[in-house]
Parts: sequence; C-alpha cells; structure tokens
Amino acid sequence: VQLIESGGGMVQAGSSLRLSCTVSELSFNRYALAWFRQTPEMGRHFLAASAWGGTNTTYADSVKGRFTISRDNTKRTVFLDMDSLNEEDTAVYLCAGDLWGQGTPDPGAYERWGPGTQVTVVS
Repeated sequence: VQLIESGGGMVQAGSSLRLSCTVSELSFNRYALAWFRQTPEMGRHFLAASAWGGTNTTYADSVKGRFTISRDNTKRTVFLDMDSLNEEDTAVYLCAGDLWGQGTPDPGAYERWGPGTQVTVVS
C-alpha cells in the first residue's frame, strides 16, 4: 500500500489550501485515513482522521473549525482542506493509513505513511 500526498506549496497567510493523499490499495474503504503534520521543533502532531468506511471524523482541537477532512472512495483519495492559514501552520503534512481503524489520534496506530508534502505559510 502506498500513500502519496500532494498539494503543498508556499502560500500567503490568510489563504486556503487543499491537500490530497492518494492510496494505491484497492480496498481503500477499509482504511482509516489521517493527516498529521511535523516540524523539527514540535515533532509529529495529529490533525484529523476519517474512520474506515468514512463513517466518523475526528479533529484536533487546535484545527477544529478551520481544517476539514474528507474522502472520495471512487478516487481512493483523502483530502485536507485548510482555511485561514498562518505561519504556525508551516510544516510537512503527512497522510497515514490504519487498516480497519477508527481514526485514532495516536500515530503509533497507523501502519502506512506517505512521504509528506511541505506547506509553507508566509506573511
């Protein structure tokens, strides 16, 4: 199973950005899919997750109301829509998959990880 993120880049503070993560596995619907971000200073932090089947979503309090996770099972892709970006959102954003998972914030539960995509927010 491979996960490949895309959509990162350099954006102005206050703008929006959509990240995508495409999964090679045909049984895409069996995976909980989550987004994390990582910086050298702060380490890896949970952002949002969609349980297997897409029946439930979970968000970190820090991004609730500003970030939205969604999935398109026909395209085997999970999205992260980010609004009102600020410089503190600058990080490498990673997609992760957990077979039959419920969308836990625990990164240790995820067996599959993408290489990440860099998001840089400038003022």
